[in-house]
Amino acid sequence: MTGYGTALAEQPAIRDPPQQRDAKALLTGYHGLHVAPTQKQHDKIRWVAPTSRSSRIRVREHTCECKATIYELCQAGGLTFIRRTVRGPDGPVVHEGPWLLAAKAERLWHHLLLGQTR
Repeated sequence: MTGYGTALAEQPAIRDPPQQRDAKALLTGYHGLHVAPTQKQHDKIRWVAPTSRSSRIRVREHTCECKATIYELCQAGGLTFIRRTVRGPDGPVVHEGPWLLAAKAERLWHHLLLGQTR
């Protein structure tokens, strides 16, 4: 009979697929997700002032707080959007991207993290 620690050691490690591992290595810093530098050919997100579309907003993912600009992937009312907060000398300025179906918003989020959109 093997011990509990031995049984765990014998289990194969569950790993992310290579493309996810590579993206995580690129994006993850010590404090959390870091946005990659903006690429030359990048798309632009239409940022607008926040609206009171929902009384409850769930933040699903966010970038690291060590930068002046923070991005959050938010979900509310069956839709998903990206919220951008820029911390400046006059206080934080918040904008929202378009409210989209989850799959489209997650694609936009990944493009933002990879520097392919801003």
